[in-house]
Amino acid sequence: MAERRLNQILNELTPSPPVIGTLKLGNISYDISASLTPSRLPHVAEDTLLDTSDNYNLDNLHFLLQKYLLGQDIFLLSQPGPYARRLALTFCSLINSEYEFIALHRDIGETELKQGREIREGGTLVYVDSAAVRAVKHGRILIIEGIEKAERGIMPVLNNLLENREMNLDDGTHIVHPHQWSTLDASSAALRGKTFIPAHKNFRVIAIAAPVPPYPGYPLDPPFRSRFQARFVDPAGALLALSTPPDSSAPSLPPPHLYTALREIILTAQFASEARHTLDAAAKSQLPAFPQTALAKLNALVAAFPPPPRLAPEHLARLVLSLHPALLHAPFMAWAMLARQIEEAGLGTLGSPSLVGDGESDGAGLLGYTLQQIERKDERTVRITFAGPEGMPAITLGAPTGPGPLLTVPLPSSDTPEQQMRNLGFIATPRVLGLLAYMLQAHALGWDVSYIPPAQLATASCSTATLVRVFCAVLGYEGEDVHLYKELGGREIVMRRRIEEGGATVWEPSPLVEGVWEGRLVHMDGIDVVGPTAGSLARLFQDRELELWETKRIVQQASEYEKASEGLSVAHPAFRVICTASKSLPLKDWLSDEHANMFFPVVAQPMSPVEESAVLTQTGCPTGVIRTLLAFAERYRTRIAADTVQKNRRLGTRALVRIARRVARFPWEESTLREMIGRAILAEFVPRTEAMSLDEMFEETEITKQTPPFNPPPVVQEHGLLFPEPTGPSLLSTEPTVIPFFDPAEDPEGFASHVPQMEHFYDNSLQTGLMRDLAIDLEILGEHLVLLGNQGVGKNKIVDRLCQLLHRPREYIQLHRDTTVNQLLFQTVLEHGLIKYTDSPLLRAITLGRVIIIDEADKAAEHVVAIFRSLAGHGQLTLPDGRRVRRKKEREDDIVVHPKFRLVLLANRPGYPFLGNHFLQVLGDNFSCHAVTNPDMQSERKILSQLAPELSEDLVLRLVAAFHDLRSAYENGSLTYPYSLRELINVVRHMRSYPNDPLEATLRNVFDFDVYKPDTMEKLAEILDHHGLVVKHLGIDAAREAARKKILDIKFEPKGDTSLSEPKYGKDDPDNKPHFGGNTWAGGTGGRDTAGLGGRGGHMRLFKGHDIKQVSDKLKNDVPDHIKEKAREMARQELARRLEELDMTAGEARGYGALLTAVEAHISRLHDLLENLAAREEERVWVKRQTDGELDDNRLTEGLTGEATVYKRRGMEKPELGRPQIKPKRIRFLFDVSASMYRFQYDGRLKRSMETAVMLMETFDRLSRKDKYVWDIYGHSGDSPTIPLVEASEQDLELRDRWKIVEKMEMISQYTFAGDYTVEAIEKAVDEVAKFDADDWFVIAVTDANFGRYDISADDLQRVMNRQPKVHTALICIGEGAEASWIPQKLPGKGFRVANTADIPTVLRSILSTMVDR
Repeated sequence: MAERRLNQILNELTPSPPVIGTLKLGNISYDISASLTPSRLPHVAEDTLLDTSDNYNLDNLHFLLQKYLLGQDIFLLSQPGPYARRLALTFCSLINSEYEFIALHRDIGETELKQGREIREGGTLVYVDSAAVRAVKHGRILIIEGIEKAERGIMPVLNNLLENREMNLDDGTHIVHPHQWSTLDASSAALRGKTFIPAHKNFRVIAIAAPVPPYPGYPLDPPFRSRFQARFVDPAGALLALSTPPDSSAPSLPPPHLYTALREIILTAQFASEARHTLDAAAKSQLPAFPQTALAKLNALVAAFPPPPRLAPEHLARLVLSLHPALLHAPFMAWAMLARQIEEAGLGTLGSPSLVGDGESDGAGLLGYTLQQIERKDERTVRITFAGPEGMPAITLGAPTGPGPLLTVPLPSSDTPEQQMRNLGFIATPRVLGLLAYMLQAHALGWDVSYIPPAQLATASCSTATLVRVFCAVLGYEGEDVHLYKELGGREIVMRRRIEEGGATVWEPSPLVEGVWEGRLVHMDGIDVVGPTAGSLARLFQDRELELWETKRIVQQASEYEKASEGLSVAHPAFRVICTASKSLPLKDWLSDEHANMFFPVVAQPMSPVEESAVLTQTGCPTGVIRTLLAFAERYRTRIAADTVQKNRRLGTRALVRIARRVARFPWEESTLREMIGRAILAEFVPRTEAMSLDEMFEETEITKQTPPFNPPPVVQEHGLLFPEPTGPSLLSTEPTVIPFFDPAEDPEGFASHVPQMEHFYDNSLQTGLMRDLAIDLEILGEHLVLLGNQGVGKNKIVDRLCQLLHRPREYIQLHRDTTVNQLLFQTVLEHGLIKYTDSPLLRAITLGRVIIIDEADKAAEHVVAIFRSLAGHGQLTLPDGRRVRRKKEREDDIVVHPKFRLVLLANRPGYPFLGNHFLQVLGDNFSCHAVTNPDMQSERKILSQLAPELSEDLVLRLVAAFHDLRSAYENGSLTYPYSLRELINVVRHMRSYPNDPLEATLRNVFDFDVYKPDTMEKLAEILDHHGLVVKHLGIDAAREAARKKILDIKFEPKGDTSLSEPKYGKDDPDNKPHFGGNTWAGGTGGRDTAGLGGRGGHMRLFKGHDIKQVSDKLKNDVPDHIKEKAREMARQELARRLEELDMTAGEARGYGALLTAVEAHISRLHDLLENLAAREEERVWVKRQTDGELDDNRLTEGLTGEATVYKRRGMEKPELGRPQIKPKRIRFLFDVSASMYRFQYDGRLKRSMETAVMLMETFDRLSRKDKYVWDIYGHSGDSPTIPLVEASEQDLELRDRWKIVEKMEMISQYTFAGDYTVEAIEKAVDEVAKFDADDWFVIAVTDANFGRYDISADDLQRVMNRQPKVHTALICIGEGAEASWIPQKLPGKGFRVANTADIPTVLRSILSTMVDR
């Protein structure tokens, strides 16, 4: 106590920091104080801060100062871009305020906003303050950027800090308001042992977010929003403020016409995109607004590279796309509109956004400048000379570089392509040189580069990897490849946690941060798959600043003392980033304004046919084959549907190179060109319409289909496996193929334990030919493989057989829905406080040179399979523990890829019925694809003959032919299941083992899956009969025929009188008791004349939910003819009456229309809410108690004891075992249909209730995902607590059905007796709803009960409404019920009084919205 009181006194006596000057801004004067911690001040260069002489900036700064002096927190709403952040930093610099910074992303949690936990040496657990806590303790400005990216429920963590300046920390510290802290009684026993500290009076928050909509993101939480003072940043003002007039040699010279004209177009597009009125919105411009940095980039470009008087159309198009890359995926009308504006501005013709043109290139970068020379100035600087366009002088700019040797520029363009490939590793075509110049211009201007792929999915190569490699080479950079994947968190991109020998936790920089410090070129591959998380790095890319762990920070400039003692580090001036996309997502899904602002977009340009031909020529493939390949590729890329390309194969340059290499190595395979192209594009699995288009392309390019050859079985020789030469009429000359064995000395352990050993493999021509193709790809051409096919075609067995014959050790991994990248790479365990990694089968295969089979590749998420793309294409991986996989050892801890390492991915064919993920789209062209089909008839006959030689050849032939037709029926859509070799083999095995079983009993093993599909059964019977496989019964008939002898006939023989009189309905039992015998009650279970289910002479069936007592056939037949005829006549009359009731009259339609019109607005709003709840269900949560991932702060103590499950991962919440991933919500609505509703309908209560029922039915009927909600509507009256109106199983209601329901509500209230069952109705509803397997449960009841009259107390209602804690209940009291003033007091949050019946729909909609939207 004394210590805390002393701290209070010392705090009061501590002098305030000295005033170092006075700031005058408009009519405000503010004394500037010295900083106590100068390292926390802005450390940015002058050109990063905003110009304080600009009136627009001054106006914004004036607002910030006003709010700061009022002690209010500020919310800046700005389009994506650096302006708002730089405005906040400029303000901090202006008032000399220290600041803390948080960049939000989807993985931000409470730890990042409050306190983290660390284990120090010796096992001590310590708490580390977050940036928010440091800011409130030390009186700093907290800048939070990217509010719209934080997942729901995260930002309310700060609500109390914002509102009351209070926060309870995990270490037991309580931050309280300064005023409250000054009034604390230090001597109070209640405060003993507690730590209170005051929130600093200078603590402020500046939040930054893009408005949602129009930009993507999460909407603001209303309580969080209400605590801020908002400031909208005018986009046009921000565009201008970030740019200054372009430099010129003479200040009096006007800026170039190109700049002024494009500036005008950019501003016009901004104003046109802002719809302020309804008419504006209707005529809103289709030209999207330019990114915030567009003018700044244009300014820098024309200042450094003076534009020529006239730009060529393709150069103008490239410039526009660099400023606004989203135009690549914008509607074509937007490009046409921009072209018209550019032409009207006198800038000339705008070229095509595809940048393909006529396929030729002049080797120029932006504005017509070409790369001329690069020479080193000093260790980390070069001079880059760009030759100007015709009539323009050359430009030389200084640029940072790496420490390595420089590849000589100009490149030896006079060399032949063969010489260039041999000396450089690539062909220096004008296209490559132009793109290289393009990237170097951006580099010289200080920008990081984003290499944007074409909008068209199927194109020739864009030389992505080549350009990155050459860029590194000409500048002497040490490259750092960072491979991004979807589940990579925002913090993991920057840093990673490690546990040291003593158990202490420490943070390490990621490869990205190491690249920042060392001045490397970081290649971030897969920028498109991390989504908005990339935006959390905008500050690094734009301002070269970044928050690290604890108090460490990367800044633009710092003193040596601050670097050594204050946790500051400086980004190396040579640090650069090139990001590339995986091309697995459409541009519109990731190429946003935010992305365009972070980088300088360099739009890719595919190879021209001439350049692609030169590349293919290097393989040694004959010229004629190359021409044919390119002719087919050109047709395929332009004609095939985008969806097919996205999900299957693009036929890129790499795939053509693979075919050309194969033909060059095996010239006689030129005749199988159609088969090789078919493999590359997976022609077996394209849709039917696309297959027809492919046939036309093959015919146009004169690529003929050949008769499949016969492939003799392989022969094991002394040093290798011999595949004898195939034979066939279409093969002119062939040669045998020898594949050398794997050398056991290279992997003794693998040879001894990991070579598959198959007992049976039945050789056949088709699978032997496939094995030969696989062996050539694996062992001779060094390719990685993808094998796709239906189930049961032998994918695993073929690969295992090949590995067995070649003595190849192989590893195996089976993927599934929850497979993560970490699980593929290694297994993580915590032993005695230390993290240990066990290499996965993948890493063992990489290191030891084994084949690894990745089975079920289509079952894992695409981003998991995507890691194989870089591994197969470039031999690169970056492991989460910091290690790297590389083809050559570059650093001490690098894992070198063994030259014999091969990947083999197995998957089912794409599409229905396998419904796997479209993983092919993320693999690119880095794998050689093979379609594994069922064997041809001859091969299948041979397999079966080897399997069951005792079966007659005739029977085998009939079975093979039948299954061949079954597969054809699947292909043409007659059947829905692709019957495979596996099913046929199982049938033959059964026939061999149990020869006395009839054929139909054997076939049931395969066909019983479809017993309830009569169309399928008919088709199966037709095909079997066609091939002489006659079976008496199939499907359910076969099952019953087999079981008939085992089933006893069960009959009910009633006692007593069984005589008949005449058909009648009978009496309805209000208690609905079961009745049998007596011939009195309707719905009897055994009766005679009455309506029922088990009786004899009744005219109609009537089921009331009881067990059926079926009378014997003897009694059924003992019914006189006149009674039968009377029953039939009554049934006909009743049926006619009921059928007539189903049709609506014009008056009924008008009546329903009136009800619908009254609640149309409510329907719209409720529909929008329920429809958009789907997005919430996709949000990720922390999955706790994992064996890998991030260390769970709540389980650090368990970690010290050696427990393994101390990690957490972000992911979808795991369902219960055997349950679906997302369960529906179960809702019951209870409406009062008692007599008083009709009696007092003059106040509108009945009509409003009917309107409300219409609102609910219409809303749920309009939902696109009806399976997300299971709902029903029940009534309650004086007669019954449960009156079904809409059952949960009968929700596909037609218009007339919905009208009948509301009409029924009125009719029941008209004829029911007085009384009230409100309590009983709620009780039954709660119990019934709770039984359903849902993720949330709701009961909403409406009543007009006079609680006093019916002796209903608050306790009665509380008891039934709270009887099931998981069920959320609400009671709407209308009429007399609304007069009970105790309802809201006794039922807080659950009871509602609605005096005005017109408000019933509004109230119920509001309650439902609140309940469901949790």
